[in-house]
Amino acid sequence: MPLLRLDKAGLHHGTHVLLEDVDLSLTRGDRLGLLGRNGAGKSTLLRVLAGDQALDDGERWLRPGTRIARLEQDLPAAHTHTVYDMVAGAFAETGELLARYHQLVREGDMDALAGVQQRLEANDGWNLQNRVDTILSRLQLPADTPMSELSGGWRRRVALARALVVDPDILLLDEPTNHLDIPAIAWLEEQLRSYPGCLVLVTHDRRFLQNVVNGIAELDRGHLDLWRGDYRGFLRHREETLAAEERANALFDKKLAQEEAWIRQGIKARRTRNEGRVRALKAMRDERGRRREQVGRADFAVADAERSGKVVAELQHVSHRYGDKVILRDFSTVVQRGDRIGIVGPNGAGKSTLVKILLGELAPDSGTVKLGSKLEVAYSDQLRGQLDPEKNLIDNVCGGQEFIETGGRRRHAISYLGDFLFGPERVRTPVKALSGGEQNRAVLARLFTRPANLLVLDEPTNDLDIETLELLEEILLDFDGTVILVSHDREFMDNVVTSLLVLRGDGSVDEQAGGYSDWEARGGRLEAATAQAPVAPAAEEVAAPPPPAEKPRARPRKLSYKEQRELESLPAQIEALEQRQAELEAQLAEPDFYAGERAEVERVTGELGTVQADLEAAIERWVELENE
Repeated sequence: MPLLRLDKAGLHHGTHVLLEDVDLSLTRGDRLGLLGRNGAGKSTLLRVLAGDQALDDGERWLRPGTRIARLEQDLPAAHTHTVYDMVAGAFAETGELLARYHQLVREGDMDALAGVQQRLEANDGWNLQNRVDTILSRLQLPADTPMSELSGGWRRRVALARALVVDPDILLLDEPTNHLDIPAIAWLEEQLRSYPGCLVLVTHDRRFLQNVVNGIAELDRGHLDLWRGDYRGFLRHREETLAAEERANALFDKKLAQEEAWIRQGIKARRTRNEGRVRALKAMRDERGRRREQVGRADFAVADAERSGKVVAELQHVSHRYGDKVILRDFSTVVQRGDRIGIVGPNGAGKSTLVKILLGELAPDSGTVKLGSKLEVAYSDQLRGQLDPEKNLIDNVCGGQEFIETGGRRRHAISYLGDFLFGPERVRTPVKALSGGEQNRAVLARLFTRPANLLVLDEPTNDLDIETLELLEEILLDFDGTVILVSHDREFMDNVVTSLLVLRGDGSVDEQAGGYSDWEARGGRLEAATAQAPVAPAAEEVAAPPPPAEKPRARPRKLSYKEQRELESLPAQIEALEQRQAELEAQLAEPDFYAGERAEVERVTGELGTVQADLEAAIERWVELENE
């Protein structure tokens, strides 16, 4: 029996259709990834499911007694309430009693404590207290730390704890990986894979989708397309669906053109025409008018500046700290023109600090930093706070001018913003009315108005839809200059960077060739942040607890003869699977492939899925045996 159902759901914002005749049924065990372009209405659909947004048409049915929790896209406010207060607040009045009890225990006010205890016993408060304590322990949250002293990543953990503590039957997550570091994302994947209820999530993190969901729902032009299976299977399904839709539209348009030519043939045609055929033509015209064309793809590029010197930055024996926390210890490196460097590490490890030192914006405590010549820097983090929420897009991106110089040519502001998928009706919209993804596209639009030979992007993937994300990858790969990228998106890192700087959080920095998966395959692993990590730089004076004692390392196990033979054969097996994968992908990419026999299409796509699964299993086994 479903927990929640939408029947013929319809919702409009002015002339913009968000939902049209949408049917959706959610049952226990569903883990649904919700995809769609920025502004397509994904967050709105989550609000509809939660009951916070009324429908214009159709019906929402909720099974009696079903509990729903929703994680919103925006971070919780950085106020003076403690972490315990925020999490316990999920239980409304009883939550206030729990927060009061927790405070009185710390203060030792026994007289007031007795009265609160009685009220908690009457409201099943001790059971709820146990759930709060358990979730705080599982997420390693510091119960008595004010929210104002937490970084963005730790405030995101608090919001997750508040959603999970009510033990919901349906959990709705809007961009849950935003502001989380890679260890926290990996932890969240494990939690959600074993989640017993129903899960609906919106995320741009493609590896997270692949690892968590068992179904995909794509919101496209008001329609919801459901797919049961993993994310990679959905990509193949969507490609086939769009190709079939394009063929059907082409046949329809051809027939419509023939009928339009017939109706205009003149007196002879009007004398002999069939009235039923005329009515059919009118119906075809109406159908064509109702068709919503597929939204175009974003189209933007970086305006190239004069080439920089061969050496972009050189750091020698650099050390830096905030209070007692060591950020860098005796670190040396050289950044050369054309490098695409990814910087990864737990939250609080100092990634943004390292970027500022590389750019010469922050002087280290010791060591030397030499910057190269002719540097033209475009730094995304510098621009995020410069979007005025009260001003519209033209004022924010183009300085209010109707024309803008970009890429060596003069362009109209509306045309330039159109490259970032902003229609003419949106360019006069205040930034505060835009979705999170649209605001991030506005940041990119502002960033790319200036010529650059050094791009520094700090978490550029947050809130972007997947198609725009893939285009950004292509742009960075084609960019002739140097790229320094801070991101927790593992797939994005794999597709863009050529080397990594891995910050461990103890002042050490590892330089690694290749992407994130290459580093993982060599045994690389980021340790999860501990309770000392959430304190923001503004609260450096708070003493951090001592690190946990290091566990004794297990002695390596010697491989058996059979395992040794298996290890020796795996590289050839992996190479053969990769070659077959490339052959099948090339076959799928042929322009007329999907016009062929359906059985052949299904055979090839099915074989590709099997080959990909075998390849992943072979690589995992190789890593396992290599690390024994």
